[in-house]
Amino acid sequence: MKINRKAKANVYINVAPLVEVMLVLVIIFMITAPTLNVGVQVNLPKTQAASLNNAENSSIKPLIISINKFGQIYLDDIPIDLNALITKTKIAKVVYVRGDEGLPYGKIMEIMGILSTSGDCKVSLISEHQQSQVNRG
Repeated sequence: MKINRKAKANVYINVAPLVEVMLVLVIIFMITAPTLNVGVQVNLPKTQAASLNNAENSSIKPLIISINKFGQIYLDDIPIDLNALITKTKIAKVVYVRGDEGLPYGKIMEIMGILSTSGDCKVSLISEHQQSQVNRG
């Protein structure tokens, strides 16, 4: 009587397809990550002001008010009108205002006036940091 023995199958994991998929995912994340900033497109003015020290208020989540170049107001990436903004900011403790650099100064002052009358909150204007250019002759 003959006993048929089957050859053992080679069991291993081919990692080449796994590496290819991971490299494609890394490339996709590298391309999309810079576009995941804040939802409202605002060209912030450039200043040499010191950066915000958020360590003391780390437990308090700030409200972020964005105003684009057309004067549209957003509260945390959601369009909002002035009346609703007044009611939303009454309970805020920390407010960040992001205004487009092409926006008229009067629009920023209108928002600042609303914030000053709506309650007791700390208001900060957000800008991009400008690299200091020192000319040494």
